[in-house]
Amino acid sequence: MIVMMTFAAWLAGVNHVPLPLADEARVQMAAGAATAAADDPLTRPMAVERAKQWLAPLPPEKIFGASYLVGFGGLSVALIDTGAGLVLVDGALPQGAPLILANVRKLGFDPKDIKFILSTEPHYDHGGGLAALARDTGATVVASARGAEGLRAGAMAEDDPQLRYGGTWPAVSRLRVVKDGEVLRLGKTAIAAVATPGHTMGSMSWRWQACEGKTCKTIVFASSLNPVSADDYRYTAPASAPIVAGFEASYRKMDAMACDVLISAHPDNAGPGRYNDAPGACRAYADRSRKLLAKRLADERSQVE
Repeated sequence: MIVMMTFAAWLAGVNHVPLPLADEARVQMAAGAATAAADDPLTRPMAVERAKQWLAPLPPEKIFGASYLVGFGGLSVALIDTGAGLVLVDGALPQGAPLILANVRKLGFDPKDIKFILSTEPHYDHGGGLAALARDTGATVVASARGAEGLRAGAMAEDDPQLRYGGTWPAVSRLRVVKDGEVLRLGKTAIAAVATPGHTMGSMSWRWQACEGKTCKTIVFASSLNPVSADDYRYTAPASAPIVAGFEASYRKMDAMACDVLISAHPDNAGPGRYNDAPGACRAYADRSRKLLAKRLADERSQVE
C-alpha cells in the first residue's frame, strides 16, 4: 500500500496532476506518521555508538516453558506468558522499544496483552525504553522504591557511582513499587522481587518458575552487578560504604538463590550466549562481581599508600 501511494504521489508530481482526495489524504497521513515516529520524544536515540553493540538485533528465543527472550545482543529483555497476560522484564534503550515489541509480535503475542514491565535499574540502558513501552502497551512499570525514584526523574540518583557520566532518559509515570521479597502474581506465574543493590541502590532482580509438563526450572533475571563508576568515584570513600555493603548483600543472595537459568541485564556478564543454564550460574555471576569489586578496592587503597 505504501509503495502504491508513493508511486501515485510521484506520478502526480511529475504530471502536475492533483491526487484524488482519498489518495492525497492517505499520502499525507503516511508522511505525518513517519514524521511523528521519527520525532517521538520517547524513542529518540541515546548512546548511539554503544547502541551498535547493545542493540545488536537478535530473533526472539524461547528459554523454557512460556519464558522467552525478546531483546538484543548486548541488552537482555525477557517475556513471560502467564496465561492471563504478559510480563516484560527490562526496557533497554529508548530506540529499542519498537524492536522489542516487534519481537513480541514475532512470537505470536499482542503487545497490548503486556500487563507489567519489570525494571532492574534506573539507568538509561535498561530503563530508557520503559516510558515508550508502557505508553504503547498500557502496562504498569514495576520497580523498587529507589528504582522508581530514578525512573520518575529519568535520571541517576545522587549516590549512583556512575552519576558523573551524566545522561537522562524519558521519565516513567505509571509505576508500581514493590519491596524486596514481594511476589507479583499474574495468571499461573509468581514472580519474586529480589533486591540486589550495588550497581545502583535501587537495583532489583526477578525470579520465577517456568514449567514444561512436570519439569520446572527457576529462572533469574539478574540486575547488573558490575562495580563500574565514573572516573572520580571512590568505592573506598566513607560515603560509598552503603554501596559496598549493598554489593555484599547482593552476593549473599545470589549465592543462596535457586537458579537453574540465569539471564543477566548485560548477557556477556553471565557468560557466552544469551543466558546461562550451567549449574551454579548465579553463584558464578556473584563471584565475578565480587572479584572485580575486590580488585577495585585494592587498587584504590594502593593509590593512597
